[in-house]
Amino acid sequence: MGLKGCLLLCCSFLLVACGGKTYAPVSDRSVPVSAQPQPNQYQVRKGDTLYSIAFRYGMDYRELAKRNGISSNYNIFPGQKLSLKPVPKSTVSESIVRDASIVAPKPTIVSSHQKTINKPQNTTPKVKVAAKPLAKPIVTAKAEPQKVVAKPVPKAKAKPPKVTAGPIKWGWPASGKIVSTFKTKGAVNKGINIASAYGAKITAAAKGRVVYAGSGLLGYGNLVIVDHNQQFLSAYAHNSRVLVKENDMVDKGQKIAEMGNSGTDRVMLHFEIRRDGKPVNPLRYLPKQ
Repeated sequence: MGLKGCLLLCCSFLLVACGGKTYAPVSDRSVPVSAQPQPNQYQVRKGDTLYSIAFRYGMDYRELAKRNGISSNYNIFPGQKLSLKPVPKSTVSESIVRDASIVAPKPTIVSSHQKTINKPQNTTPKVKVAAKPLAKPIVTAKAEPQKVVAKPVPKAKAKPPKVTAGPIKWGWPASGKIVSTFKTKGAVNKGINIASAYGAKITAAAKGRVVYAGSGLLGYGNLVIVDHNQQFLSAYAHNSRVLVKENDMVDKGQKIAEMGNSGTDRVMLHFEIRRDGKPVNPLRYLPKQ
């Protein structure tokens, strides 16, 4: 083989070496793709809960239930189609409320005035002729119990605000290094990422009820969602092992999972706090370290 042949052979080896496999940079799959438009309808799949569906689309689960006429037990079934569109305000309901507000006070005001006005006019001029028959229907006696039954009952309706208790005392769900913070622009992150050892303890950040425990939400891996007071939810993603199930009551600091890398490329906890269905910065609620 001549000199030219050797040069060509060497060049060919160099080209093959340079043309090998190229590796794309590691992507953070802890944040689901949010650029896709929200569909108008969702068909319930096995393992879904109303909470997980609302969580998936950044909605308040109470509003989602209201839109679809779902009762307060929030039961759904596979194959059920849920509308994700907001329901337009009906003018019919408004007219009904207006009619009720107009009609309701009229009978009470008119009847009470008529009775009180007719009493003195009937009793004074006809005392001698028909004092007894007119005095028998004691209208005032009937009016008094009605006033007594004028119900301080509405005051009892002030109790529901006590159910939605005061501020939640949050605690850290895991110990470790914060490797990613809450971001709403650019590389969006709907919570914070805490890195630690595989199998590290993950605890409930506050007292509440487990409303989802599964792996049905793309990008979250093994996920746990806890409802704290109907306004606030917390989420714990990428667990290697989940130690609770749906409808379990958990206390603040109770171990609910172990750290892992399900649905992501590194061992960490992706932690979110959502208020009325919308992600908020957890660092505004967690105590300073």
